[in-house]
Amino acid sequence: MATTTNASPRITHVSWGRLETSEPEASFKDAKLYPGGGRAWDWNETGTSHTPGIQPADVEELLENGAEVVILSKGMNERLQVKSETLQMLDDAGVEAQVLQTEEAVEQYNKLQEAGTPVGGLFHSTC
Repeated sequence: MATTTNASPRITHVSWGRLETSEPEASFKDAKLYPGGGRAWDWNETGTSHTPGIQPADVEELLENGAEVVILSKGMNERLQVKSETLQMLDDAGVEAQVLQTEEAVEQYNKLQEAGTPVGGLFHSTC
């Protein structure tokens, strides 16, 4: 079970264009959350776009911070794709990946977070 200092932040609110967390208490459009913290997910860092979608470089930070389960949100209208290489990378690392619509992703992430699972996630709060 994760210690308090390495617990993944809880998502307290999600709506179109907005995701809020506790510890750190913050608001994001797109978020990258992992055991011990989180930050804004800036797609420009890795050149991510809706197609071809989430890239291996987008999940590296989650793994570096000890995520054992990774939740990847596809957006509210499920327009964000996930590259097969990303899923392969997570599988090769022995990390369970779940790809879900954003509201479902938040629900699953929070269940794992409450259980003390070292969970990480990439959350896209719009399309």
